Amino acid sequence: MMQNIDRYWYALVQKYGWDLGDAIIPWLRNPYFWAPVYLFLLVWMWTRYGKTGLWWCVFFLCCFMVADFTSASILKPLFQRLRPCRDPLVAMWFRELVPCGGGFSFPSSHATNHFALSIFISFTLGRRYPGIIFWALSWAVVVAFAQLYVGVHYPSDVLFGALLGSGIGLGLSRLFQFRFGPVFNEMPKHTGQQG
Repeated sequence: MMQNIDRYWYALVQKYGWDLGDAIIPWLRNPYFWAPVYLFLLVWMWTRYGKTGLWWCVFFLCCFMVADFTSASILKPLFQRLRPCRDPLVAMWFRELVPCGGGFSFPSSHATNHFALSIFISFTLGRRYPGIIFWALSWAVVVAFAQLYVGVHYPSDVLFGALLGSGIGLGLSRLFQFRFGPVFNEMPKHTGQQG
């Protein structure tokens, strides 16, 4: 039943792609496209918050590693689900905007990784910088949808990846806050200034 629903929505998304989306959306799933954002965030946290910011960077990178390892090295080999672009029943809809890729489909590592990072950002920085929650979650949703749009994942791959990543991001954000407290809820303290 679920497989049939997945195939239906997969075919629908592939059928109604549009030229502008075909040109832009493949870039939105590319890690190199987002690399400057990752680098800026890590450098900014370290320089603005010092040692605590550096620990935030460590947790941020651990969040990515846990999410990627769980999805790619544990769950994909366990479920061994073919990618839709290799499924004989729907492969004819695949438009090859990106290579189909090897390995298995469930869950989407892109969705898992980006939701883990976005939830970690939201729960550790959201009270201090409320606007960051919208941007972080939008970023994760865009990347997850891009995986469906380019045809390398089924909707349930992306949905489960988003849920899994959210759980990992929440868990590591709670661990960070347990260790360091709600350190980003107030204005950062600058040294050398007299009140």
